[in-house]
Amino acid sequence: MENRTLGDSEIQVSALGFGCWAIGGEWQDTDGNPLGWGTVDDGESVAAIRRAMELGVTFFDTADVYGTGRSERVLGRALAGRRDEVVIATKWGNVFDEETRTRTGADATAAYARRALVASLRRLGTDWIDVYQLHLGDASLADADELRAVCDEFVREGLIRAYAWSTDDPERAAFFARGEHCAGVQHACNVLTDAPGMLALCERRGLASIVRSPLAMGLLTGKRGSSGRGAAGDIRSLPPAWLNWFDEGGVPAPEWEARVDAVREVLTADGRTLAQGALAWLWARSPRTVPIPGFRSVAQAEENATALQLGPLSAAQFSEVSELLR
Repeated sequence: MENRTLGDSEIQVSALGFGCWAIGGEWQDTDGNPLGWGTVDDGESVAAIRRAMELGVTFFDTADVYGTGRSERVLGRALAGRRDEVVIATKWGNVFDEETRTRTGADATAAYARRALVASLRRLGTDWIDVYQLHLGDASLADADELRAVCDEFVREGLIRAYAWSTDDPERAAFFARGEHCAGVQHACNVLTDAPGMLALCERRGLASIVRSPLAMGLLTGKRGSSGRGAAGDIRSLPPAWLNWFDEGGVPAPEWEARVDAVREVLTADGRTLAQGALAWLWARSPRTVPIPGFRSVAQAEENATALQLGPLSAAQFSEVSELLR
């Protein structure tokens, strides 16, 4: 698989990135609801990141709030001495308490953006961040205007190279994209839940499509009942309203599981696993996509990274999936 260029920037990344939400471990909201993916082993996370690099992955996406700082620290530890070999994206906008591992609110001010950036640089152990992303998907355009301006200041100061907005709203993404150094948008998309409006925007404006939830939070891995989705501390065990792929306890919702079953045979053709087929669908969907599946083990890292060697679905396979889901 060829590399991707992020928007109009000179930033080159592998066509597959790794999302670092899961390696943040357990954290919660102020009501005690889980926001992480359950327990993790930091040593295993570091080994998985380094294995991914061996297999050609150069793009790692995290956020300051993931594990209330833990994800950034683990990523920084894994990349120590190898910073120049990778592209790092992180996000800001959420406020959190590291001691209690709790997300406590949000702050869309420019002053907080600067404080958050300084803190992320420290946790990651780096002097710059390649892509700095607003993590408040429903922030107002007035706030976004101010934050876009401060991001341009960060670029001029050499603290970041480019910026983006993590949002599922094409109007908001288009507004941020007016900025000189906006390189893309991070948004949800997968074979079960397409994002035609956002992908059209990326094509029209020359933006990178940084795809979160490419495996539908694990539903598209095919590992039923064995991934710890019902464990305490896993957001899928008590899914919020937006996480409609699962019922309480981390059980796949029947209607979504039926859709997975409908396309399983096509996605697993040519020696692919189900997860690799789901990633291949995204590459076939648009040449601008950079999916960022999560991981918690070396085995998951190897499975996801190997999808790079297998490439996108063929045009015939892509069409067949469309027909089956229609």
